[in-house]
Amino acid sequence: MALDYKLGSIVEMKKQHPCGTNKWEIIRVGADIKIKCLECNRTIMLPRIEFNKKVKKVISNEA
Repeated sequence: MALDYKLGSIVEMKKQHPCGTNKWEIIRVGADIKIKCLECNRTIMLPRIEFNKKVKKVISNEA
């Protein structure tokens, strides 16, 4: 499955965040991907390989 995401994309992850949502915004793209929770604004950084395993779908590619 080829995912087309970029800076500013909104993605849905497979698992929920403890705050109750699974929608995240991509705020940094590189060897690591930094994402921000749209509900509580927490940020986490994942290696690109791990991010690709955990993402469910790309909701929007707004930049």
